[in-house]
Amino acid sequence: MFLLFLIGFVTLAKGDAASRTVVWSDEFNGPAGSSPNRNNWNFDIGGSGWGNNERQYYTNSTTNAALDGNGHLLITATTEGASQHNCWYGKCQYTSARLNTAGHFTHTYGRVEARILLPVGQGMWPAFWMLGNDFGQAGWPGCGEVDIMEYRGSLPTVVQGTIHGPGYSGAHGISAVYTNPKTGQFFSDNYHVFAVDWSENEIRWSVDGVTYETRTPSDLPKGTTWVFNKPFFILINFAVGGNFPGDPNSSTKFPQLLKFDYVWR
Repeated sequence: MFLLFLIGFVTLAKGDAASRTVVWSDEFNGPAGSSPNRNNWNFDIGGSGWGNNERQYYTNSTTNAALDGNGHLLITATTEGASQHNCWYGKCQYTSARLNTAGHFTHTYGRVEARILLPVGQGMWPAFWMLGNDFGQAGWPGCGEVDIMEYRGSLPTVVQGTIHGPGYSGAHGISAVYTNPKTGQFFSDNYHVFAVDWSENEIRWSVDGVTYETRTPSDLPKGTTWVFNKPFFILINFAVGGNFPGDPNSSTKFPQLLKFDYVWR
């Protein structure tokens, strides 16, 4: 695809992560129906296709991104009200949400994780990812992109992690996939913890504490540059359709929910 606010140090007691310190988090505490904390998150707005021929219009409405009152953020992809917006292909068919921490929180190195319950269905494309904070100057893919978790709802037992940079982006991004080890279980059945452990010249991906991918500069195509030793910001979004998952079809049910229990750094 291309958090209660805490500054300080807090010992973890939630989820499956080992005890460590958290310097920033959103655990999505607040009244049901309220918007996520605007001191943490920006909303990206529009239906341009986002470089991938995506079909949704991203809004800042609580129809599409709202707390549930039980410590979760719900991002909803729906057909409701979509036709009042204009998309790259005409009247929009779907609305959803895309949030980022640019200008609120950026970081270099450390563990970045989220506990997420994924949707299921053809055309569903949620992601948890990072972009280089120099996006405005370097553009994409020069800024670098780290896909911590990317998922196609038509393949509900598989997630993937990818890096994109100059000379290795888009279809040429450097990826690995992780398949749910529990036979017959989908990532839409239960919450799972998706994370990267990021240090100078190394990024490691894991699901529920199991590392499945490690990337270093030695993995890059000859003559290209590692662009991940600098500040990045976090993004979470729920795309509908596009080049990667294909578009929804008659089997796809709406509304669809993408649920976040927490995002931690």
